[in-house]
Amino acid sequence: MNFDLSEEQKMLRDAAQKFLRTEYRFDARNQIVASASGMSREHWQRFGEFGWLGLGLPEAHGGFGGVVELIQIAEAMGAALVVEPYLASTVLGAQALTRAGSAAQQAAWLPGLASGQRILALAHGEADARHELSYVITRATAKDGGWLLSGRKSGVLGAPWADGFVVVARTSGAADERQGISLFLVSAKTPGVQVAGYRSYDGSRAGDLILEQVVLGADALLGTEGEGLGLLEHLVDLGIVAACADALGAMGALLRKTGEYVSTRKQFDVPIASFQVIQHRLVDMFAAVEASRSLVLMAALHADHADAATRSRAVSAAKSAIGERARYVAQQAVQLHGGVGMTDELDIGHYFRRLTLFCNLLGSTDHHLQRFAALRAEA
Repeated sequence: MNFDLSEEQKMLRDAAQKFLRTEYRFDARNQIVASASGMSREHWQRFGEFGWLGLGLPEAHGGFGGVVELIQIAEAMGAALVVEPYLASTVLGAQALTRAGSAAQQAAWLPGLASGQRILALAHGEADARHELSYVITRATAKDGGWLLSGRKSGVLGAPWADGFVVVARTSGAADERQGISLFLVSAKTPGVQVAGYRSYDGSRAGDLILEQVVLGADALLGTEGEGLGLLEHLVDLGIVAACADALGAMGALLRKTGEYVSTRKQFDVPIASFQVIQHRLVDMFAAVEASRSLVLMAALHADHADAATRSRAVSAAKSAIGERARYVAQQAVQLHGGVGMTDELDIGHYFRRLTLFCNLLGSTDHHLQRFAALRAEA
């Protein structure tokens, strides 16, 4: 197999890296995080103008490319510590519509998502679910030809910014049954929809979505009633691939910044990079980053595999293995920088927070190790 990027993919990657290096510097990023909204709508619309928000969407609605192109942008965003909701909207939200939305739903939402005019978040997690996607208490009851939706979703990425939500709800069955799960497209302006937003550990925004007797039309249903779990699992697997690419970008930035620091930091009148023990640690960090790069590509190539078990097994293998390496690289970077590595004034501690959050995002490292083992045993 040819694992080299095409010229178009390289141009996309290089353009993203160049723009974010110049326009999304650490000081500017901190101002965005500290602002009332917590994101830059101007940057978000620029992302749309560059075509980044349309990756993986149908060409008819302003999209192009696929998963391999998407991970190039995700990696660049991880390296720049971007807080705008690329994973939440472009991957999780938009892909739900792309893969299950009706022609009317796609026409109403996808052009705005691709241009940066709208943001769509996936609301699937619940307080007692841990990482089990099949555990759903939120209920949607058929009523007057439509639906009545009630429940609470936790940890919804990008919730405070969202114009709409793809809500996972149970239309039949017990709380942990695989059947009976459906997805609904819900506008944030619908009566009964509330968002309790908060700042995440890495500076981005998330929130709880509170649904109190929300009345929806029949056209709010995404896909087939009661058979939404397979779609949800596919969406989360796609999200994990993008999150792994984001983590790879952050790890690569830490390696580069740590190498630069130890080349200038002196002890005994010589750079500490000249000490063999420091060189060994940098080599181990480099090996962890390059192994993660291979795992990201492996997961991306399996992201749309025809066999769901094969896809999920590859994704969980990548998430578990990259999680371990991300923790190692982050810890080494902080230790080699010394006490300054954890200060807010230096970006090293912010990368540490992003990678720490990644280790538990869309399933912890341990969860995916167990999931991989279970899927391997079933194969």
